[in-house]
Amino acid sequence: MHVDRKSVKVVVAGGFGTGKTTLVGSVSEIDPLTTEEVLTQASVGVDDVTGIEDKTSTTVALDFGRITITPEVVLYLFGTPGQDRFWFIWDELAQGAVGAIVLIDTRRLDASFAAVDYFERRGMPFVAAVNRFFGECLYSEDEIRAALKLDPAVPLLWCDARDRASSKQALIELVRHAMARLPVAT
Repeated sequence: MHVDRKSVKVVVAGGFGTGKTTLVGSVSEIDPLTTEEVLTQASVGVDDVTGIEDKTSTTVALDFGRITITPEVVLYLFGTPGQDRFWFIWDELAQGAVGAIVLIDTRRLDASFAAVDYFERRGMPFVAAVNRFFGECLYSEDEIRAALKLDPAVPLLWCDARDRASSKQALIELVRHAMARLPVAT
């Protein structure tokens, strides 16, 4: 019996050090493809590591993973690089995607502004996922929404990018949100 597979492309985006590679790795059923490179002396003064001083590597092109939802539906995950010097890659990664998870690190909210803006300007469905990998969040949902100027229609959720179940839930929320925005067939 031949199964007709549907491929669904999802982007995992966010600022530098928000946990994109970690999320793709935690949920992927295959060993993820990563383009991690060691942070070198050349990045000093270029990459702001305030709040993430222990970070030793960074994505320079993309992360790639896959998760089978049903025999007919497979999600392909594309993680973006976080630094602005690599943003030219985002257009290629976002092309054809059903939507995006924008990871938020509340210790460094400013690192998420560009990602939120990117998807808002393109009208692409996205969810904002507060990554709790560093512990409890000191801010309320309303405070985070106000700081990021999130449209009320954009789902805001909490996740831990290290945890498979939590990452999977963020993907489910994104797909639900994207499907709710599809035009109704008449």
